[in-house]
Amino acid sequence: MTTQQRLVETLRSKGVLLPDWEEAVASVDRGLFIPSAIEEADFAADPESWLLAVYADAPVVTQVNDGESTPEGAFRLSTSSSSMPSIMLEMLSLLDVRAGQRVLEIGTGTGYNAAWLSHRLGESNVTSVEVDAAVLSSARENLKRAGFHPTTVLANGRAGHGECAPYDRIICTCTVRDVPREWLAQCPNGRIVTPWGSSFFSGSYATLDVVDGKAQGTFSGYPAFMWDRTQRAGAGRIAEVCRPAEGEKSSTDIAPQNVIQDDPAFFTGLSVTDAWYRWCDANDDSGEATLWFVSDDRESWATVEYAPHLDTYEVEQYGPRTLWNEVRSAFLRWHELGKPERARYGLSVDGDGQRVWLDDPHHVMSHE
Repeated sequence: MTTQQRLVETLRSKGVLLPDWEEAVASVDRGLFIPSAIEEADFAADPESWLLAVYADAPVVTQVNDGESTPEGAFRLSTSSSSMPSIMLEMLSLLDVRAGQRVLEIGTGTGYNAAWLSHRLGESNVTSVEVDAAVLSSARENLKRAGFHPTTVLANGRAGHGECAPYDRIICTCTVRDVPREWLAQCPNGRIVTPWGSSFFSGSYATLDVVDGKAQGTFSGYPAFMWDRTQRAGAGRIAEVCRPAEGEKSSTDIAPQNVIQDDPAFFTGLSVTDAWYRWCDANDDSGEATLWFVSDDRESWATVEYAPHLDTYEVEQYGPRTLWNEVRSAFLRWHELGKPERARYGLSVDGDGQRVWLDDPHHVMSHE
């Protein structure tokens, strides 16, 4: 069964098919929003593989490298997709949308999420903003083919779309480092849901309730969305982004895998905002690995070499920043605070910027 019904049954069996959204999910055919040639399969060459990819509870990449020509063997950065349906439902659950409410979507993508919203709320209550002209053009065709005509706008989503404001809800389908003030102005009393984070750790939803233009909320989930194109983190193959140079060597007694667990990584990402990491296993059965840290500007990198039989680990750092030292300092500070779980943090956003706090809005951990 490689049809929309297969997707519905998969979501139902996982227990994620929300009653309020079941009719929209069942009625809107995902296949209408997916191009015939995707990363996973080509319908013309292998229709069965295409159907399996489209009607699975899995993301489908629909664009790489912003649509630019990509030579064979070059790094392929996913830049647009149809999100995993269960993740879409998770975000919509957080959004807690009600009949009659007006919703602004940041990131139209394929148009599939806008179609769900249009089916549930009515297309006149849905506005969707997309920064990529080619992506938006395809989304409009997809929506039209599915019978929906919400307001779609070519623009930078960080500015929202004031012409249709005010909104009761804003849902963002790309990761942001901060919540723009324009969103608060356009949704002065409502709710905002967005993937949020830094280059170091971007796997959180921020769910914010807005009252009189001031927002406060919590972090949850483990999303893996593409970045707002104006705020992207660094990316690429390690061999291509790190200079073949020798750095300063030292050692540490902190097992490298400990610093990239979710809770300490979230905390580290509040201060080490512009560097990312990658865990690279050795190509043998030794259990050894290298943990890389790379600054977004590619000017600095660090490595920590892991071996299961050791209790100290070799460190190497290169460039104007000592990235391991930055990560180590944040990790030790997290320990000093009692190793707080991410659920204890909150986010406040107003005219003075955004503040991440621990337990109480007055106990500020970072301020931008």
